[in-house]
Amino acid sequence: MHVQIVDTTLRDGEQAPGVAFSLREKVTIAWMLDQLGVAQIEAGTPAMGEVEQRAIAAIVRLGLKSRVSTWNRMVLADIRASLACGVQYVHISAPVSDIQIRYKLGKRHQWVLNRLRQACLYALEHGLAVTVGAEDASRADPGFLLEIALLAREVGVKRLRYCDTVGILDPFATFEHLVWLKENTSLELEFHGHNDFGLATANALAAIRAGVNWVNTTVGGLGERAGNTPVEALCRALNELYGWDSGLNLDYLPLIGRYVARAAGRLK
Repeated sequence: MHVQIVDTTLRDGEQAPGVAFSLREKVTIAWMLDQLGVAQIEAGTPAMGEVEQRAIAAIVRLGLKSRVSTWNRMVLADIRASLACGVQYVHISAPVSDIQIRYKLGKRHQWVLNRLRQACLYALEHGLAVTVGAEDASRADPGFLLEIALLAREVGVKRLRYCDTVGILDPFATFEHLVWLKENTSLELEFHGHNDFGLATANALAAIRAGVNWVNTTVGGLGERAGNTPVEALCRALNELYGWDSGLNLDYLPLIGRYVARAAGRLK
């Protein structure tokens, strides 16, 4: 089995407390991730402003082998900002749990479906490759999650990101959820986990067992709250425990690990 790594060190990793990469550090990390061999680099969120946009555009200009993508809300201005950065790949995140939709945003399911359709169609019409993110999927009603997946497929999206946004899954639940989703949609699936209970790597492995081919990681597990799935741990487990191909140059892991740790202020 070949697992594709989508590294989000430059987006979710930078949401870790006290972390703010400089433009030079972001460009260097992107170059190093490309040398590592990740399939896709989530380079940032253009809606955050001009500084972020300059960094993403600089990464695009490197001409990396890895795909360079951005994270976007279901907002047309976000998509326009991504287009201005020169990326060819965008990720559009949609809240799918009632906790997020009703109590955080004060909206209803139909509002999410309408906004997601509009954003996806706009991006696709402008020549972008689109992935859809099911934000807080681990707390979502399965029926609505399936509606999101079906809408994504209908408009021409080929990949859905299942997000354990608050890190509440264990490997058993992860496997069950992703097997069910795999059986009920023809989309490629991607898993995004958090390490709140120390299970991010185990959950990622369970997702892969369930048939997921794309997994989100960060270098050193850097990320919001307790962090994300560490690329080092996941790839060692894939290669050495299971004999699966991560597609990465494992000898390069210590070098990028030290650089990111220093840039994040975790290592002097």
